[in-house]
Amino acid sequence: MALDAALLEAASVLRRPVLRFYSWTEPAATFGYSQKYADVAQMTLLRPLVRRPTGGGLVPHDADWTYSLVFPPGSAWYALKAVESYHRVHEWIQAAFRNLYVETELASDCRKALPGQCFVGHEKSDVLWHGKKIAGAAQRRTRDGLLIQGSLQPPPIIISRADWEQAMCVTATARDGVSWEQLNPAGTLLHHAAELARTTFSQPAYNQRR
Repeated sequence: MALDAALLEAASVLRRPVLRFYSWTEPAATFGYSQKYADVAQMTLLRPLVRRPTGGGLVPHDADWTYSLVFPPGSAWYALKAVESYHRVHEWIQAAFRNLYVETELASDCRKALPGQCFVGHEKSDVLWHGKKIAGAAQRRTRDGLLIQGSLQPPPIIISRADWEQAMCVTATARDGVSWEQLNPAGTLLHHAAELARTTFSQPAYNQRR
């Protein structure tokens, strides 16, 4: 969470979109920036509970694949409305699955069984597999840039995370002409992320602030 927040703050300096795939060293859960901690704490036994810099609902991170996207001001994605960028990122995921011979669909409506929980029911434009939500996302737009944080609950078929990540990159190249290069964050960015992790995202005062 801290690195995503630091990347958002640095987006206007980086001047290019960033796609980051990451995983979790232990089971955990994140929840939306505006959610109430007391409500979320009753929804899951997973700990730690960390408040995301983006919106959305509770997301369990015990078996999911997570990614983030950061776009600087002036980029085409930054100019999109929230519903449009949400739809577009899930179209990308759907196309990546298709390249892996897995057919999915985008939800045409909203069906929420338990409000506040991201993967119970679905929102419009979520990625569905056999009618079940397998991918959702949350976002935050500031003057510095646009941050999209996404979670994918992989369907119970034989697809590796590495294959999916590669398919995401290949799909973007084929569809939009994206040219990828390795990001080597400057020491100042990593230092700032470490400071945010220490002073903000690991602190009860932040996570339980409302």
